[in-house]
Amino acid sequence: MKIALETLGCKLNQAETESLARQLLDAGYELTQHPAEADVYILNTCTVTHTADAKARHLLRSARRQNADVYIIAAGCYAQRANAELGAVEGVNRVVDNSEKANLLQIIKEIPQKARTGKESTGTGSHLRTRSFIKIQDGCRNFCAYCIVPYVRENETSVAPETIIGEIKQRAAEGCQEIVLTGTRVGGYGFSGLDLKGLLERILNETEISRVRLSSLQPREISPELIKLWHNPRLCPHFHLSLQSGSAAVLKRMKRQYTPAEYLEAVALIRKEVPAVAITTDIIAGFPGETDKEFAESLALCKEVDFARIHVFSYSPRSGTEAAKMPGQVSDKIKKDRSLRMLALAEDCVKRFKESFAGVEMDVLWEKQTGDGDWTGITGNYIRVFAKSKDDLANKVRQAKLQ
Repeated sequence: MKIALETLGCKLNQAETESLARQLLDAGYELTQHPAEADVYILNTCTVTHTADAKARHLLRSARRQNADVYIIAAGCYAQRANAELGAVEGVNRVVDNSEKANLLQIIKEIPQKARTGKESTGTGSHLRTRSFIKIQDGCRNFCAYCIVPYVRENETSVAPETIIGEIKQRAAEGCQEIVLTGTRVGGYGFSGLDLKGLLERILNETEISRVRLSSLQPREISPELIKLWHNPRLCPHFHLSLQSGSAAVLKRMKRQYTPAEYLEAVALIRKEVPAVAITTDIIAGFPGETDKEFAESLALCKEVDFARIHVFSYSPRSGTEAAKMPGQVSDKIKKDRSLRMLALAEDCVKRFKESFAGVEMDVLWEKQTGDGDWTGITGNYIRVFAKSKDDLANKVRQAKLQ
C-alpha cells in the first residue's frame, strides 16, 4: 500500500508527520510524494490563520482531482477546530483530530483496499535522514488573545527524556546530522523535575548527534544559565524568539507575557553569549486596535534588533479567540499595507545578515543536490547556501567560505 503524506504549518506538525512516516515504513508501507500514486493521502493540517485553512481545503480537493480512488484523511489542528467543516470538503473520507492523530497507523491498517502494491520498504528513506524533527512537548495554556492553538492543543504534556534521547540516538545511527527539538511551547518543557536546560544537557552528554536546534522560545524563557549551554558548538546558534508586536500597548492587548524592554534584554543576553547568532521572529500586522503609531513602534523595534529573518503575518481572526471579538478590527487594506512595509524591512534584514558573513568560513550541512553539481545546505545559524561540487556532499557537514 502506498501512502502520501503532506504537512502544513509548524515544525511540531512536521515532527508528527515524520514520526508517522517512520511508523509506516517500519510497518511495511511504501511512501510516495504524489497523491496520484497513493492508496491513502494524509494531510496534517494547520489552522493558525484563515489562509492555512484555505490551503488545506485546496490540497484536499487537489488530491481528489488527481486520484479518484485515493482514501483521503484530513488530520491535525484544523480537524480539531472544525471537524464537520473539514469533513464536508469534497473527497475527504475521514477527519482525524489531534486526540486521534497518534492512532493513524491503526486507522490506516483498517482501511479496506482494492489493491496493494506488494512492495515493502525497510529503512527510513534518505528523505528522512539529513535533518530530523523531534517532538519534545505539546500543548499550550497561555491563551494569547489572537491564538487558536490553546483550543486545539490544550493539554500541556512533555515527552520523557529517555524517549527523546532514544529517538536522537536512532536518528544518529541512521546518519542524521541535525535534530530540531519541537513543541507547541518548547520552553515549557518539564518532565519529573527536568526542565529544558536539563534536557539539553542530557542530550549533549548522552548522544553524539552533530547539531541540535530549537524550534522556538519565548523571551521570558531566556536565562543566563540556559544560554551558556550554547558555548557548546553542537547547539546551533539560531534562536526563533517570537515578538508579534513591538508596541507595549499591543502586546498587552495580545496578552503576551513580556514587554518590548524585556524582549530587548533577552536579545542582548543571547548576542552577548552566542557568537554569529541568528535571531528570527514573527510579527503580526494589523492586530485589532493597532494604530499607525503602534505599528511604527513595531517597525522601529524590528529595525533596532535587526533580525536575521522576520516572518510576517496579517492578523487573521480566529472564531472563539478573544481578539476576534475586540473592537477596532483593522481593515484588510491597512493590514496588507502594513504587512508589505514589514516585509520590505524583513528583506533588508535578511540581506544585511547574510552580507555580514561574507568571506567567513562556516560549517554547512549539505542537504541535497539541486542540479548537475549544484548543492544546497544550511549553516548552523540558518543561512541557506549554494555551491558547485563534483563530490557527493549529501548529508555531510563541511566547511565553506560564504560569499
